Amino acid sequence: MADMNAVRPRLVDFHCHLDLYPDHEALIAECDREGVATLTVTTTPKAWPRNRDLAERSAHVRVALGLHPQLVAEREAEIALFERYLPEARYVGEVGLDAGPRFYASFEAQERVFERVLRASAEQGGKILTVHSVRSVGRVLGHIERSLPPDRGRVVLHWFTGTAAEARRAADLGCYFSINSEMTRSPKHGQLVAALPADRLLTETDGPFVQDGEKPVRPRAVWRAVREIAALRGVTEEETAALVIRNLRALVTAP
Repeated sequence: MADMNAVRPRLVDFHCHLDLYPDHEALIAECDREGVATLTVTTTPKAWPRNRDLAERSAHVRVALGLHPQLVAEREAEIALFERYLPEARYVGEVGLDAGPRFYASFEAQERVFERVLRASAEQGGKILTVHSVRSVGRVLGHIERSLPPDRGRVVLHWFTGTAAEARRAADLGCYFSINSEMTRSPKHGQLVAALPADRLLTETDGPFVQDGEKPVRPRAVWRAVREIAALRGVTEEETAALVIRNLRALVTAP
């Protein structure tokens, strides 16, 4: 399967859970028709084989191998399965840390898993990770600094809600940021998005966890994130869409 750089997309959805929709296969076909370069993340390595097989012939959909921090309390042992599948995967996610109240009890286990994910990715090299960092940006960045040098892998911070100082630290580490339309609803986060380095911006939906009325958003709805970023930064939607595609190309072709 060719990399994301081998196709010419109209839009980019760099973080979506296609396997959590009832019409998973139809959504892959829709992404191809609509020209949406989509990274479908997985929450457990047990989901990898089927996701990989369904997207094998897709022009625009790529699959990430993940072990979601919110599932680590029950699935920490699956890190061994993650490591077994990792040689097959260019993309890794959803992985990371979540220090929110519902998941803080498993935080030590999350850190153990995340450290192994980073070290295994660094050892193999060339991986692109989409990383969850709820209430834990500083800890996430500390792990990346220690265990994933920029020349051994690249990180995209998904739904980033850290501080301006943390954003600068992340950018200095070579991180990208994937932005969804929900993030721009908050004036505070809107200001943060407006200040992020232009050459590190990507777009995402995080569907089906973001809703359009009573229905989950689909990857093609990522144009709303494009529209909001354009408004925040005072440029056109066309310029923003082209910028995101250039950034994706730079990310996936980096040595």
